[in-house]
Amino acid sequence: MTTAPDGAALHDRVTHALAAPVRDEIRDFARALGEAHDARAVIFYGSNLRSGSLDGVLDFYVLTDGPREKGLWPRVAYHERSDNGTILRAKVAVMRLSTFRHAAEGRHADTTIWARFVQPCALAWTGDPQAAPEVTAAIEAASMTAARFAAALGGPQGTEREFWQALFRATYRAELRVEKAGREQQILDFGADHFGGLLTAAWQAAGIAFDADGDVLRPHLLPQERKALLDRWERRRRMGKPLNVVRLLRAGTTFEGGARYLAWKIERHSGVVVPLTPFRERHPILMSPVLVAGYWQARRRKRAALSSGD
Repeated sequence: MTTAPDGAALHDRVTHALAAPVRDEIRDFARALGEAHDARAVIFYGSNLRSGSLDGVLDFYVLTDGPREKGLWPRVAYHERSDNGTILRAKVAVMRLSTFRHAAEGRHADTTIWARFVQPCALAWTGDPQAAPEVTAAIEAASMTAARFAAALGGPQGTEREFWQALFRATYRAELRVEKAGREQQILDFGADHFGGLLTAAWQAAGIAFDADGDVLRPHLLPQERKALLDRWERRRRMGKPLNVVRLLRAGTTFEGGARYLAWKIERHSGVVVPLTPFRERHPILMSPVLVAGYWQARRRKRAALSSGD
């Protein structure tokens, strides 16, 4: 059952969330990425937003101008930036803002945009005065898309947390991601303030009426509405893994800086420095066996040096 949409509460929540504090180093990185791509906006998200740390890999979405792209998106690259002697590392996804909004509205078979950006994110940089309201509208759309599917996937009643749990479990199964059991619990624990009250605000914005009996929520979905949502979800579930396989294969040939990223990951997790030549950097897939062999050679040399006391 639908009711008159009221998006005021959701708009206030999203506006506040996008204004989350971000370190100056991250804003500078976002500005450099935005200017390099002649972008409309740059969104910062992921574990570093939550922790405020500069360690590891920062996550950015760079949103550019123009009509919706055809084919697969986003383009992904690995970037490094020196900031006062500190090396910042980032995984950077680039796509058009119009495509981002279309996917956030749930009008594409892909689930990754709305499932990711119903979670906490911050607007780290904008390139023009209209970018912020357009990004805000897209994140509101992602929240409503997620809330609609949660209403159907979560059953006739449950707590807000139970509806979110059902949604994230379903999206993990639909995507080609290996997540530890209970990953959805971590998301909700880390983002407790973010998710508390978000579901009902998104239902109100989407025009979904509901009852609340203490912590228990009952969305008013007619049988045909629930069936329509579950049918839409089933189509996305069937497409999820094949779509992600194709996207991964594409990324394997287009992931700019992929070899540097792999070499850094090896060094970070093992302490072994793998030599990286310009040719190896230009051809990460072709040279991946060489990088692995280089790792084992460097590891043996390191062990030999330690055993000899050098």
